[in-house]
Amino acid sequence: MGIVSGLVLFAVIWSMTFMIALPIRVQTQGDLGAVVPGTHAGAPEHHHLGRKALWTTLIAVILWAICATIILSGWITVADIEGWLHPNAAPGHGTGG
Repeated sequence: MGIVSGLVLFAVIWSMTFMIALPIRVQTQGDLGAVVPGTHAGAPEHHHLGRKALWTTLIAVILWAICATIILSGWITVADIEGWLHPNAAPGHGTGG
């Protein structure tokens, strides 16, 4: 895995983790009973984006380290994944196109 591949993997893991973290502990205007005229009651009042970004980064680093270790060590290869997805295919080397 090259440097760019590692950065892309980290960006994907970070963004997926952030999307999961966004709805956690959100307090909406409707929850607090203070809906500003012209806005939806489901609009967030307290979203804690800074904390979520920090926690997302910490979790993404851990998940990225696990994924990078698996990829670089060769514990799971492309041939293994092909075997799981296509168990009846003839064994071979490479992706087979």
